[in-house]
Amino acid sequence: MPTVTDAGSTVPRRQLGRRLRQLREEAGITVKAAADALEWSTPKLWRIEGGMVSMRSLDVEAMCRVYAAPGAVTEELMALAKQTRARGWWHAYADVIPGWFELYVGLEAAASRLRTYAPEVVPGLLRTEAYAEEALRVTQPALPDEAVRRMVAVTSHRQAALSRRSPPPPRLEVVLNESVLRRSLQDRSAMAAQLRHIIELAERRTVSVRIMPLDAGLHPAVAAGGTFTILTFAPRETGEAEPPTVYHEGLTAATYLDKAVDVEAYDAAWTALRGAVLDDADSAALLAEAAKAYG
Repeated sequence: MPTVTDAGSTVPRRQLGRRLRQLREEAGITVKAAADALEWSTPKLWRIEGGMVSMRSLDVEAMCRVYAAPGAVTEELMALAKQTRARGWWHAYADVIPGWFELYVGLEAAASRLRTYAPEVVPGLLRTEAYAEEALRVTQPALPDEAVRRMVAVTSHRQAALSRRSPPPPRLEVVLNESVLRRSLQDRSAMAAQLRHIIELAERRTVSVRIMPLDAGLHPAVAAGGTFTILTFAPRETGEAEPPTVYHEGLTAATYLDKAVDVEAYDAAWTALRGAVLDDADSAALLAEAAKAYG
């Protein structure tokens, strides 16, 4: 029976997939040739190399045999395969979490630093339950009440990482467009409570929330076309670290970018953003002013 952990299997799956792809490429074997030798479909091999599925040790052993991997490497990857079967808390919500978002939740839980630019709405890690519920009802009006309740619970569970003791909580840095503050919930008092909640979170040493004022003009992140998060990971026990990943969410799917050139482009946009936003004190003052306006 798979064990349940806070970290889950997302990072081990991605690490194992990268290592197996590297072994295949070093052996000069195509995906089709490898799939034929293993009597698998090519889509199955793509999912394995993309870190999308858990793995059995025996299947990893078979792949290493086809790729002529050294014995020590085979043993190491077979041990890693066992970690891919761990279940994170979010697996209990598989009925309401889309597959493409489940991957993000696992990565978020494993990240040591999260940098989010939010031009339209308050991001999940900063939301109150009232904000999370209304956002779901507006963006997914067909969701049944029970599904909405469970998705709000997912948001609350994700936020627990900001208060965890072990591993240390991630460093969360958020840039909000001022327009996010001005776009109210139907219940204005609930919007005031949401803004006060952000102020309280920003008082933590591991959380920073800065505001991009409306009069700041154009900036590089405009080209990103919406909300994005840059996730950074600390090295694991093995010394290997998951590469930085950029998460970009759409209406029905998400994009995950981990190529160095892509991450560098978003890093540059983030640096430019941080140079154009209000400082911590002025951001808190603007949040407080907006909350007061809502009563």
